[in-house]
Amino acid sequence: MTTPTALATNEARTRLHELTIIDVRTPGEYAGGHLPGALNIPFDRIQRALPDIRHAADRGDVMVVCASGSRSKNACRILSENGVSAATLSGGTGAWAADGHELHRPQGTSRATWGMERQVRLTAGVIVLLGLLLGLVVHPAFQLVSAGIAGGLVLSALTNTCGMAAMLAKLPHNRRRDAGLDNTLAALRNR
Repeated sequence: MTTPTALATNEARTRLHELTIIDVRTPGEYAGGHLPGALNIPFDRIQRALPDIRHAADRGDVMVVCASGSRSKNACRILSENGVSAATLSGGTGAWAADGHELHRPQGTSRATWGMERQVRLTAGVIVLLGLLLGLVVHPAFQLVSAGIAGGLVLSALTNTCGMAAMLAKLPHNRRRDAGLDNTLAALRNR
């Protein structure tokens, strides 16, 4: 593969026609706006899609994208461990949009799902506040809930993974029916 491990948005834009772009965000995030031509294979489905991604990589360069670059780097690591070379988009779709590049939205999309990072911030904040409130009103031991969330956030930063995001990705608004993934994999095979 001639593609470097990370592409800047302008470089990726000039190479869109020659790249197979895999968006590893949740289907809800993908529906909110994605790079032109990107195929949605959520991060937690990468293993299932591996044979089709490998086939695409044999035919040309693959670029993996997410919201900010974290999930796509982890996806590239998984692909690399399985003999598939892929680059990531530096800064993800956030950087793409910030640089003024177009995002596509599927037809019939009525509302966008919040990005995963925003969902995590909201969930963590609500749980911390609830733990503190219950600690004041019911019993001080409930403050351990807030401490647990704080510890999870520290672990998330140190390991560049997020257990809460993995759990939130399983919620119905963040999921895609397997038929949708099967259609995406078929499109990937036919490229």
